Amino acid sequence: MKLLEWYNLKQNKKERKILLKTKAFIIKLVMTMAILFLVLGLFFGVSLGDILLLGIILTIIGYVADFSIMPRIGGLSATAGDLILAFIVIYVYGLYGFDSDISVFSSAFLASMFIAAGEFYFHKYLIDHHHLLKEEMDENNALTPQKNMVPRAEFSEDFDKNLEKKSKES
Repeated sequence: MKLLEWYNLKQNKKERKILLKTKAFIIKLVMTMAILFLVLGLFFGVSLGDILLLGIILTIIGYVADFSIMPRIGGLSATAGDLILAFIVIYVYGLYGFDSDISVFSSAFLASMFIAAGEFYFHKYLIDHHHLLKEEMDENNALTPQKNMVPRAEFSEDFDKNLEKKSKES
């Protein structure tokens, strides 16, 4: 019975925020580890220890970026940032940590592409299910286009020489 009370909607906002962020962290960690195991472990033969270390590093850095940068720049831009981040981290780690017979560039590129695809759906999940993050994104206008970025056409009478003649004749 107490477990059901713990999930009760009458929790205060701080406890609910911690619960949602912990859930998001676990989802991100499992997703990242699974992708790294499938791509690096099965295709390139990277050791499990390297995969675990890379997964933890990518998850922590990406998680902090998701909750600090994504509300300002939006989900698609954050996905592009995650792609670049994953490639750089895997590439740099691969130069020193992978075996010499593994193509570091190929493994980093392929793994970062799959991670970016997973991050795209993870960001959609965050925006749809984390109302606290969505409120923060709405405040920063990350989900709506900025008013000054909307293209507009301007019309003027300066370019119509016949307009002046027509107005004098009328």
